[in-house]
Amino acid sequence: MLALPEHLRAPAERLFGDRLELAQRFTDLLAEQGVERGLIGPREVERLWERHIINCALLSDAIPEDAASLADVGSGAGLPGVVIAIARPELPVTLIETMQRRTTWLEEVDAELDLGLEVVRARAEELHGDRDFAVVTARAVAALDKLAKWTMPLVADGGSLIAMKGSSAQDELDAAQKVLRRLGGDEETVLRCGEGEVDLPTTVVHVRRRARATRKGDPRG
Repeated sequence: MLALPEHLRAPAERLFGDRLELAQRFTDLLAEQGVERGLIGPREVERLWERHIINCALLSDAIPEDAASLADVGSGAGLPGVVIAIARPELPVTLIETMQRRTTWLEEVDAELDLGLEVVRARAEELHGDRDFAVVTARAVAALDKLAKWTMPLVADGGSLIAMKGSSAQDELDAAQKVLRRLGGDEETVLRCGEGEVDLPTTVVHVRRRARATRKGDPRG
């Protein structure tokens, strides 16, 4: 078992509550199988809790409490999608991933932990016009201007794109302004979740989706 570092116990208990044991089981699965299955690098095992599990769980602080659905694009090892599903059990979570070996892993994790996930093997663009979600998340997938083209069409009216980013978050947001506006983005902000609580706060870009314009004769109007 990859023990939870003591300095992370308080935030872990706040974020996961009585589901902390599930978070531990997911962390152990990643530690035991992640390197062999090409999901994480060997150096990541010892820092899974700090760099990955808690880092992703802090994202849930940016998700509205009344969000009706969430899609994690490019879910990979389940970061952040599986972690969010553990931290927010009331929130239906869909994991979107293109690679077969990763969707197989995600389905195995769902079966092992009984999280009720939906795993979809597809590129985000293939779902445009067919699916939308109250919240769309992504971690380390692409620069924000490119990521927006894949993800914003999946965000429902009034919903949010919440992208995990690093120290260049504001620069990426500035560079993506035109693309975001064209795709219906509004009220863009950079948030630091967990500041004052952990040594490595989670930096996210939050973009709200304006209501889509409806055309005459459009049944959605």
